[in-house]
Amino acid sequence: MALHTQPLPTIGMEVIGLDPGQPIDAATAAQLRDWWYEAGVLVFRGIGTSAEALLDLSRCFGELEPHPIEQIRMPDYPELIELTNRDGPKGPVYAYDGVPTYGRIPWHTDLAFQPVPNAGALLNMVHRAEQGGMTAWLDTTKAYEHLSDDLKQRIGGLEARFEFCADLGRMRFRNPGGTRVGTSSAKFPDYPPLARPIVARHPHTGQVVMNVCPLNIQGIVGMDEADSDALINELIDAVVQPQFIYEHDWATNDIVLWDNYRMMHAAAGHPLDVLRIARRSTLRGEATMGRVLDTGAVGAAA
Repeated sequence: MALHTQPLPTIGMEVIGLDPGQPIDAATAAQLRDWWYEAGVLVFRGIGTSAEALLDLSRCFGELEPHPIEQIRMPDYPELIELTNRDGPKGPVYAYDGVPTYGRIPWHTDLAFQPVPNAGALLNMVHRAEQGGMTAWLDTTKAYEHLSDDLKQRIGGLEARFEFCADLGRMRFRNPGGTRVGTSSAKFPDYPPLARPIVARHPHTGQVVMNVCPLNIQGIVGMDEADSDALINELIDAVVQPQFIYEHDWATNDIVLWDNYRMMHAAAGHPLDVLRIARRSTLRGEATMGRVLDTGAVGAAA
């Protein structure tokens, strides 16, 4: 296959020329991996909605693992999850400007609440939402490069406390402010609090990455709460800037791959009565990026 790329407007690249009807040979897979590490986000258009095609492409980038939340796994494809409101919501529903909205998730990295997060993921749009439903990615490596020297110095060596958050009402920082209007029968595992370094090195590229994750971050370990909150808010404001963000307006058949060490992402959500179906694979992580906290030892930052 004769593949080439073109840059996306801000971050990431689009891969052009991949034929979903042809097997991906080892040389092509190696080229795709190189582009992935270079860009952090790759967009593939017109790939289709076949679960097999998503799995074949996903395996070019590493070993797959089942998502820890079993209820969203696809019964016939345990390495895939399906994200949809087709059979009713599997998570909470919030109202924004009076509109019941499903699937809205603020900036986060996947599995930020586990010591070994996944390395990346591929999201395939099976049925695009006719209203809303966009997804955005934020490059923390580029954001770090543009931090002031003072802020880089202040966050160096610090650890932040992260907790699993299935309810946006538990967000402590930059809460999107919706009103919860719906519930579901979803059952989520219990995860203990985790400490992660705010600044870390990418396990493959060696680039600096940041663990900021407004959805899950709760404070800075060992720091006074007021100072911790002020520093986290300053950092989030510096990182969440348009020049580091790519927002994807989905078409059915699109696939987007992202590097979960480097990128945060956010889902805009869509009205509850608007159908959206997406499938996702999860690339197994190999790097320990955090440690489980003894809840009695966190202090004021807890």
